[in-house]
Amino acid sequence: MLKLENITKTHQSGTRAVVALDGVSLEVKPGEFLAIMGPSGSGKSTLLNIAGLLDTPSSGEVIIDGTPTSHLTRKERARIRRRDIGFVFQSYNLLESLTVIENVAMPLRFDGDKNALALAEKALSTVGIDNLRDSYPAEISGGQAQRVAIARAVVGPRRFLLADEPTGALDTASGDAVMKILRDQVTAGAAGILVTHEPRFAAWADRTIYLRDGKIEGDDRG
Repeated sequence: MLKLENITKTHQSGTRAVVALDGVSLEVKPGEFLAIMGPSGSGKSTLLNIAGLLDTPSSGEVIIDGTPTSHLTRKERARIRRRDIGFVFQSYNLLESLTVIENVAMPLRFDGDKNALALAEKALSTVGIDNLRDSYPAEISGGQAQRVAIARAVVGPRRFLLADEPTGALDTASGDAVMKILRDQVTAGAAGILVTHEPRFAAWADRTIYLRDGKIEGDDRG
């Protein structure tokens, strides 16, 4: 389970302190899909980055399976990200010099996993693009590239799946296909968090929270 307790994040802008998150608490269990909505600047992406250990809160605690993470070293946090957390962003963040399967296998290779290519092949099959394994990012469509990014996020597999506007650069059909893949991964047991500004994509989630000015102002169950 992924749990955030009383998370506050403050940025310094010149002499002024800007509060990005103000006392946010939430939890996501295995098999649960949480959507986060809110206007631009409400703290959605900041919250996702903190949940995924890409950023640290000014105060509060991120707890993963009962273990507080604030005392962990940078190396320990990085190990958790590589091993347990999959990220999907609006920009696909694929390396142009690597093939599709090499992009997907890359996180496992960092950890010296000898089964990296076999697991990457399985992940590509899961998202329906194993036929593109030897293609390069420049040779595939945007929808296919996002599927590669999802395969990379779930390879292993990962226990936590965090997606930040994953459909933002896609057409309607590709966006729906991506959401189905994410939903299927959560149904299979991952704990998922989706940041989106589109209600029709949030509808794929079990629950939606609404952020405004760094605070949760609503919590709806689907």
